Amino acid sequence: MDSTVSVLVSSLLLIFSTHFALTIANNLEFSRIQPTRMVTKLIHRDSIFSPYYSSNDTVADRTERTMKTSLARLAYLYGKIERDFDIHDFWLNLHPSASEPLFLVNFSMGQPPVPQLAIMDTGSSLLWIQCAPCKSCSRQLIGPMLDPSISSTYESLSCKNTICRYAPSAECDSTSQCVYSQTYVQGLPSAGVIATEQLIFGSSDDGTNAVNNVLFGCSHRNGNYADRRFTGVFGLGSGITSVVNQMGSKFSYCIGNIADPDYSYNQLVLSDGVNMEGYSTPLDVVDGHYQVILEGISVGETRLVIDPGAFKRTGKKRRVIIDSGTAPTWLAENEYRALEMEVRNLLDRFLTPFMRGSFLCYKGKVSRDLVGFPSVTFHFAEGADLVVDTESMFYQATPYIFCMAVRQASVHGKDLKDFSVIGLMAQQYYNVAYDLNKHKLFFQRIDCELLDE
Repeated sequence: MDSTVSVLVSSLLLIFSTHFALTIANNLEFSRIQPTRMVTKLIHRDSIFSPYYSSNDTVADRTERTMKTSLARLAYLYGKIERDFDIHDFWLNLHPSASEPLFLVNFSMGQPPVPQLAIMDTGSSLLWIQCAPCKSCSRQLIGPMLDPSISSTYESLSCKNTICRYAPSAECDSTSQCVYSQTYVQGLPSAGVIATEQLIFGSSDDGTNAVNNVLFGCSHRNGNYADRRFTGVFGLGSGITSVVNQMGSKFSYCIGNIADPDYSYNQLVLSDGVNMEGYSTPLDVVDGHYQVILEGISVGETRLVIDPGAFKRTGKKRRVIIDSGTAPTWLAENEYRALEMEVRNLLDRFLTPFMRGSFLCYKGKVSRDLVGFPSVTFHFAEGADLVVDTESMFYQATPYIFCMAVRQASVHGKDLKDFSVIGLMAQQYYNVAYDLNKHKLFFQRIDCELLDE
């Protein structure tokens, strides 16, 4: 199948799946959520507001952890694509103990409200949280678990409801409730009851916005996770059970400087009030992941010489995923080699290069030694450009060493030579908006603080 036909088929599948999701949602036995603009702050993993915060961590500690997390994420993303999928694999998520989150979604559920800090994940399609009573669950540091017997807005979903069949490994229990089992790469699953509940976000004026009847997984058994600080997973995928499809098929996130845990304007927006501005490019959903079409790379005014065939997707090859769970960008072999060669042409004459693991690094400081370094631009289909400045292209690994925040994926396995992932560092200071109905992805360059205005 040539690339044109492949793109057309992918687009038609996305249109069909989105329409099908909305049709199912409109015919549920509970009222579909009325779209409103829902905004919440994203909590940086190393923020003082995060349960992961440690006053003993150095910048080097945080950087090393972030890169290890991203390597685990890369392995997961590729492994998921290479699997033979059935419907339940669309909800296969990264095992939380294998990787710590970059950002947590801050919200509450129930009445009275119970605070939550869940892992933000664009690769899964179910919002689930820990519920009491719970086996092998984490000891939440931000408050008690949601107790369905206490919440006045909780209602379990009958297994006779149409949507039950689309939950992960859905079954009917002895009381006719819809129960699910969220399978992970490692360890035991997260299992519980599919239900509806009130979802509450804080508003920009310190008030709250509440939405009733949000479908979610109320988890009563959460496996043997080594990491017991998160309260659940906030799935932002395209599946029928996703909060995104319940609230109008649009969402966006805006991330500031990942290296700055005190930046307070990182945010997630859901529903039809999402700001859809800037460059747009076609968005495909393949194997449960959001994918885009990369057509070229420039450094400054220089368009890199890369074989055009390197960008043509064929089957599972030459995939480019846009992801919220990895910090650096991972490029296919041909693209990375061309980019590294141009970077070295510009820097090797002045700075000392060396390899730090699989990263190209230099002795020096980004703020001092990269003044005047040209921006790197990723060119996507239909003229959409993602411009990456020096703070997003490089990171300060130690006080005296900086490295490229772009890696060659295939150094971790030859099967990855045609695989690319656009990470969060490349998306810094962008409002990245997803329109699943129109199958479009938008990049708007902006300081996230300005979105509040």
